[in-house]
Amino acid sequence: MADQLATEIIGTIKNRAESENRERKNTVSIGEITTATELTSLGIDSLGLADVLWDLEQTYGIRIEMNTADAWSNLQNIGDVVEAVRGLIAKEA
Repeated sequence: MADQLATEIIGTIKNRAESENRERKNTVSIGEITTATELTSLGIDSLGLADVLWDLEQTYGIRIEMNTADAWSNLQNIGDVVEAVRGLIAKEA
């Protein structure tokens, strides 16, 4: 079961993935998303990941100090993103 932060991040990522898939006219179906969901299964590419990270920075008032290549290699699934954001929020507190 996802906690509040995970639920919020899943919602942010789902919205971004659906938006990008519509723009690209992709036929990737966005079904149920959990912390185990791989980012690539949502049709998110490296540019899309950069957009997701920007969205999360704005929402949570954090700074994610990694370039897109680092993020892409370190953040493979939703759970990885949640834990990265959780760690940054804790540092800000």
